Amino acid sequence: MIRLTVILCQINLNNFKEMKKEELLAKLWEQYTKITPSAEKIHALLGAQGQTISNDHIAIRTYNDARVNISVLEKLFIKAGYEPCGEYVFESKKLFAKHYQHTIDKNAPKIFISELELEKCSVQLQNIVKTILDECDQDLFLNPELVLNGNVWGTPSYAIYELLREESEYAAWMYVYGFRANHFTVNVNDLVDFKTLESLNDFLEKNGWNLNASGGKIKGTPEQLLEQSSTLGDIQEIEFLEGTHKIPTCYYEFALRHVDASGEFYQGFIAASADKIFESTDVKLAK
Repeated sequence: MIRLTVILCQINLNNFKEMKKEELLAKLWEQYTKITPSAEKIHALLGAQGQTISNDHIAIRTYNDARVNISVLEKLFIKAGYEPCGEYVFESKKLFAKHYQHTIDKNAPKIFISELELEKCSVQLQNIVKTILDECDQDLFLNPELVLNGNVWGTPSYAIYELLREESEYAAWMYVYGFRANHFTVNVNDLVDFKTLESLNDFLEKNGWNLNASGGKIKGTPEQLLEQSSTLGDIQEIEFLEGTHKIPTCYYEFALRHVDASGEFYQGFIAASADKIFESTDVKLAK
């Protein structure tokens, strides 16, 4: 059973030291794998096949409230050497996102931060999120390392989770898990024995992993320069105020990039594909 607790910390911004990229990425991976054991298992499975495993990108979710929005979470990555490189809109899910690339290390994973556009949601959802944030110690949102702090509002209510999920699976997931990596992504281009995403998907399924089939198991095409697939979110027992319930946590993604007209691998994202990847944590798909 996973118990989510509030992280209380004494914050002295004057003493804050920039976190090195390697340390930041390692902490995100550690935090992510604690609730996504399948990622470590798949990582080990590919490693046992002699594959070179590198990370294409890391995705993070948030709300667009000024206290916790993209502008807040991006600061830690910018301090670690990243810069914004692209923006994306997901109309049906009411999301806005930006992706970031490291200014020096071209092999560093990209960072993809999305936020729920609250003003486009129902008044009920807006009020729930505002109450959740209002009831927190506001100093928590000043922590430069907020993105590593997970759920800072304490044990969630299953009733509130269900209310949010009726309108937005994204909002409900964020309410339970908070600030953390939503998924990591294997760079398929670096795998030795899997030259296509189809071959990797077949290998994963033969080894017992269920893939997100929303919009097809492979999202995107070679013509779009990016193909993506993902596992379904791990199902874990989470402690709620009303008792424990099994719900999805996070998932593992796989990305195959193609060469663009300039002869370089495409580095952006396809909104229509990412829209379906988001659904990897959807309860309806997990059942």
